[in-house]
Amino acid sequence: MTWSILARDGKGRFGVAIASRFFAVGALTVHTRRGVGALATQALLNPLYGPRGMALLAEGCAPQEVIARLTKADAGREHRQLHVLPAQGRPAAFTGASCLDWCGQHLGEDFSVAGNMLAGAQVVEATAQAFRETQGRGLAERLLAALAAGEAAGGDKRGKQAAALRIHADEDHPQLDIRVDDHEEPVRELQRLYAKSLERYQPFMACLAGRHDPAGITDRAVIEERIAAFQRERGGAG
Repeated sequence: MTWSILARDGKGRFGVAIASRFFAVGALTVHTRRGVGALATQALLNPLYGPRGMALLAEGCAPQEVIARLTKADAGREHRQLHVLPAQGRPAAFTGASCLDWCGQHLGEDFSVAGNMLAGAQVVEATAQAFRETQGRGLAERLLAALAAGEAAGGDKRGKQAAALRIHADEDHPQLDIRVDDHEEPVRELQRLYAKSLERYQPFMACLAGRHDPAGITDRAVIEERIAAFQRERGGAG
């Protein structure tokens, strides 16, 4: 019922983009942790995979071992799809025998694409190809471009409803976590929300308390200066 891409950028950031003909697909499927990795649980998803999978990765388990331990303990495993991307090393994926066609995965060096109930294998391949071709751009932009390419290749064979994007950087909370729970054009709406986040939300989030600055920036004038500087930099980059 879903396809997703997990990716890392070599700078400690992880990202996940996902789309489906299923309401609020980003609510329980997507899991990330600073310095650990990313995971997506799909098909007849098992929400228990997320916290347990992140804990196993944090303990040093390899992605294939994480998958083996999660699925071994799950009597419904043949109805599940799962892929895992660690902080270092190659990703791993599992597609149960009872997942509905088309279903499968594509594993790269620093990304993984997996999907089920898709229009065909071309959805996963187009998603992977678009991610490769956008190298040099920001992680979020690459993920959005990959998701759009997968949708253009047919996407979920039942249609469109929801999409989500998460970026996790060097804080315990996500750097960006946006969702479209119910929309006629969820991927397009996700792109719009991402563009909107660049206006004030992303520079504001960078001012909040965090691991390296427990108080954050509390002077509102300084916050506004940071937002303005972010906008100037974005304008110069464009």
